[in-house]
Amino acid sequence: MKQLWAPWRMAYIERGDLDKECLFCSKQNSLDWEEDLVLFKGQRAFILMNLYPYTNGHLMVAPLRHVASLEDLAPEEMAELMALTTRSLKILRKCFNPQGFNVGVNLGRVAGAGVVDHTHVHIVPRWNGDTNFMPILTDTKVICECLKDTYNKLKPEFQRGDD
Repeated sequence: MKQLWAPWRMAYIERGDLDKECLFCSKQNSLDWEEDLVLFKGQRAFILMNLYPYTNGHLMVAPLRHVASLEDLAPEEMAELMALTTRSLKILRKCFNPQGFNVGVNLGRVAGAGVVDHTHVHIVPRWNGDTNFMPILTDTKVICECLKDTYNKLKPEFQRGDD
């Protein structure tokens, strides 16, 4: 049997802070964007990388305001949320050339939301063959690039502002 070394997963498994502080509220006020994987902050929404990604380049776009569902957003917040989602798609296409995307919002715990009270959009780049036997046989996803390397590829693109 072969072992897959993924020590960063233990932090997720052992997390005891799920109900203490909102992930998105704390990350949007980060003083260390690289450490917190924040790529861009707008007037009403921001973009960050998922610390526990499904695939390389898995991003999340969240409103700055702590709201549980899309219908709770003001029109200006919804417009910026969608504009940043579109911007993220363009940058991910440029940097990683994915063959497709899963873009979605999970509203409520039964719908799969890990953070229930702060709505957010997931953007998951996809490539032909990226789902292989690992999740089926070992309940394991293989992420082929270090998060910091992915961050360093994406960050300059979000700083440009000309996408």
